[in-house]
Amino acid sequence: MWLLHPVHATCRFYVFRREISTKTYDYRRMPVRNPSSNSIIGLRLRQARQRRKWAQDELGVMAGLEESSSSARISRYESGIHEPPFQFVESLARVMDISPAYFYCPDDRLAELILIYSALPEAERQTLLHSIKNLFGRDFL
Repeated sequence: MWLLHPVHATCRFYVFRREISTKTYDYRRMPVRNPSSNSIIGLRLRQARQRRKWAQDELGVMAGLEESSSSARISRYESGIHEPPFQFVESLARVMDISPAYFYCPDDRLAELILIYSALPEAERQTLLHSIKNLFGRDFL
């Protein structure tokens, strides 16, 4: 929209509204999101992907996305713009050899334990579970 700028009113210069004030177009900037329960999946996805040193498009293709859109979709999941369906989270977990529970875990220490547990072979998982039960002397369920 054209406006007559007050400084140049006598000179008849026209300027764009955005040249007068930058606040006019601030609404168009994307808000900076803090990690919240809504974007915990995105945070964990980014951490797992970076731990493997994979690019977004690589991960997307390995998880079953089309090559042309894989980078954009993984980016949207990581930034919290979209939340992936659980079936896709399962395929991501399968590709990365981790439990799907990791992507939904809000506690960083528990998420680390899930990664450790996921990396163990089944026999060692059973041994770990038995050791924890013996340590505390009871079942937790």
